[in-house]
Amino acid sequence: MALVEIAEVLARYASICQQNGLVPIVEPEILPDGEHDIHRCQKITETVLSYCYRALNDHHVYLEGTLLKPNMVTAGQAFKGTKPSHDEIALATVTALQRAVPAAVPGVVFLSGGQSEEDATLNLNAMNKLQTKKPWALTFSYGRALQASAMAKWSGKDENVADGEHDIHRCQKITETVLSYCYR
Repeated sequence: MALVEIAEVLARYASICQQNGLVPIVEPEILPDGEHDIHRCQKITETVLSYCYRALNDHHVYLEGTLLKPNMVTAGQAFKGTKPSHDEIALATVTALQRAVPAAVPGVVFLSGGQSEEDATLNLNAMNKLQTKKPWALTFSYGRALQASAMAKWSGKDENVADGEHDIHRCQKITETVLSYCYR
């Protein structure tokens, strides 16, 4: 019942956005909390996305005029097993998208989901390198993950500005590398 309600709210939001000339960014939130493994996260992600796209279709949302902002498929933050590799996360995420997201959707912009900037970027890079059907542009929509280390190094102190700027430039180089795979 909760999945239906959440999907309905997202679909109504998307419909209202489009009626007012805006591009809706559909963001079904799946929290990374818990001890679940990557396979459980993949199943939940597929289920949530399926409910969302059914509701979007029921509300006659023009899918070509939307963006999806999902989680990456990862193990839970309290998972006690071996941490999945970037390639495993990429494959599980893209597989979930292939199973649940229509090809009409032009772009998927990922949340960092509490991951470090390095992990979030490397996971996205691995997704874009996958040699499989990906009818959507895959990119990012995370600010916190790209800014966290720079903000921590700066800490609001004038004497730390150079360290913070160095970290921002490092993130910029990583981002440019990822984007080079997105727009080949």
